[in-house]
Amino acid sequence: MAKGNRIKIGLKCVECGDINYSTVKNAKTQTEKLELKKFCPRLNRHTIHKEVKLKS
Repeated sequence: MAKGNRIKIGLKCVECGDINYSTVKNAKTQTEKLELKKFCPRLNRHTIHKEVKLKS
């Protein structure tokens, strides 16, 4: 298994600006930016989280 195509990303809340989650994705097969509805602990509710690059 080749792990060269996988990159680290963070999921940033669009309302408060905190990076609450981190994950990896395959950059070769998923070219569009990831956008998920996740729980934001600061706001205590579900909000949209968008993909940002992490320093690795």
